Formats: sequence, structure tokens, C-alpha cells
Amino acid sequence: MSPVYFLISFIFLSVESCQPNSRGYSGSSVKAVAVLTGERVKGIITFTQENVGCPVLVTGEITGLSKGLHGFHVHEFGDLTNGCTSAGGHFNPFEQDHGAPRDRFRHVGDLGNVVAGNYGVARIYLSDPFLTMSGPLSILGRAIVVHAGEDDLGRGGHPLSKKSGNSGARVACGVIGLAKKK
Repeated sequence: MSPVYFLISFIFLSVESCQPNSRGYSGSSVKAVAVLTGERVKGIITFTQENVGCPVLVTGEITGLSKGLHGFHVHEFGDLTNGCTSAGGHFNPFEQDHGAPRDRFRHVGDLGNVVAGNYGVARIYLSDPFLTMSGPLSILGRAIVVHAGEDDLGRGGHPLSKKSGNSGARVACGVIGLAKKK
């Protein structure tokens, strides 16, 4: 069985287990947090998965951005010893082309764009079925990165479109770490 088929099958089969039962969800939730730091850009991003196989809810706020769209991705390493550069490329365990969050084939870490308003603030609230917080494809210990420019979602025709979305420099990043449950 190919890894891509496994991932797609896992996503569609796991949706049923995410439906709450009469007492809530049948499993235990996992929560993680990343503190984004950059020269001007700062933020806190929270990741919550209600049950193994459920989509991961990504929420938070980023400040200090220029107005407009900014690429937002999970990168393969939580190594920030050389700033955001040492976080590696997008988390892409199945070696797919870069794509949009709702594309069937994409990097696991492709979360699209965040939108900053007039005051440079982006509020994030998204759910992603490709992300997981357990097992060999877990995002725990990896990095979340926000970029200077818009992610073209692999459709821009630039040589970097299919690799990274051509979204420019990394303006802030943080390690995704396990958080205390409240």
C-alpha cells in the first residue's frame, strides 16, 4: 500500500471516530503550543487534537505582520539553532508537491495562508485533517513557520511554487511542544 493511499484512507476512515458520543469524545485530547518569535513578528499558536485520527484544530494570533497574506506551514524540524532557517523544509513525509490545505495531494505541513489586517494582526482558526499529534507523522517537536509573502499554493508557475509556495523569507517560527491540559 502506498503511503499516500494510507494517509488518504486514514483521513476518511478517522472522521467517524471524531464524532462526539453522549459523554463527549471517546478518547483523550492532546494539546500543543508554539511560541512564534521573529525580529518583528510574534505569536502564540495552539494545536488541539480531540482524539487519535481527528483533525487538528489550529488557533492563535500573530502580530507584527505586514497587511495581507502570509504563508503558514509546519516545517520538518524543531531545530531553531540557526533561527528559522534550521527548521528545514515543509513537513512532507510522502514527498508530494506543495499544495493548498484542501488539496488531495500536498505536503502534510501545507496550511496555506494567514491573513493580517490593517494593524498587522492575523487570527488563526483552522482545522486540518492531515496533521496528527501522535505516531510517526506527529507534528510534535517540529516547527511552525510564518513567511513574509503569500503562499501561491503550488499554482504560481514560479520554480519554487511546487516546492514551497514561493512565500518568501521566514519571518517567525516556533517549536510545536506538548502543552499542559487545562
